[in-house]
Amino acid sequence: MDRVKDKIALVTGAAQGIGLETAKLLSKEGAQVIITDINDEGIQDRIRDTSLKYEHLDVKSETQWQDLIQKLKKNFGHLDILFNNAGITGLNENLGPQDPEHASLESWQEIHKINLDGVFLGCKYGIELMKNKGGSIINMSSRSGLVGIPGAAAYASSKAAIHNHTKTVALYCAQKGYNIRCNSVHPGAILTPLWDSVFGSQQEERKKVLEKIESGIPLGKMGDAIDVAFAVLYLASNEAKYVTGTHLIMDGGILAGSSASFKKNDK
Repeated sequence: MDRVKDKIALVTGAAQGIGLETAKLLSKEGAQVIITDINDEGIQDRIRDTSLKYEHLDVKSETQWQDLIQKLKKNFGHLDILFNNAGITGLNENLGPQDPEHASLESWQEIHKINLDGVFLGCKYGIELMKNKGGSIINMSSRSGLVGIPGAAAYASSKAAIHNHTKTVALYCAQKGYNIRCNSVHPGAILTPLWDSVFGSQQEERKKVLEKIESGIPLGKMGDAIDVAFAVLYLASNEAKYVTGTHLIMDGGILAGSSASFKKNDK
């Protein structure tokens, strides 16, 4: 359908999962896509049969952002789409306990540097490349940014801050007349490598945990990366030209309340 035809797109944290799936979808829909990550290993094999271009980027490094922006400015002159997707939970990175009582200050700060500072820097330098022609910034928040998560305090805190900063960026750009839209996406229960620490390594254990998780989802199953990718595609496209400062949840109905099964004789 060419929904983002001829647009220049940048997707961070795109070596796997939602980032890579979204980059492929944007490319399929006509965009020229640059993906970034710190995990260089194997990335060329994963994008071999695509038109995706890869650049190394540690999103918490302002210097690396500046270097990348200068390269994009030289090669393309502007940016149309920015998906600030890079982030960590702290549960897969050997950062220790993540509850409010036992989490270390160092792990708290590291998670915020990657998740929150990375989005701040992305928005800051994305605006620089978009303000003359307009564009769309999509920030990766989470269902965890809207509710408390006892076992992932820093992750939830960072995602809540991203939710709020998105609205600030949207209003700022509107006030400046930049024609830059900024929105956030809030996935929940999406089957990606971020869940590896929850599922464990044994197949039988994984099956039991998955069944337990899915029993609490109103739609009865976990989502796929493509479900988030389609949401990003919509927000990146001209179809969403009047949508800014809002958030889009894709969680199978979890935040809508609790699922209920009614029997024939229930009143």
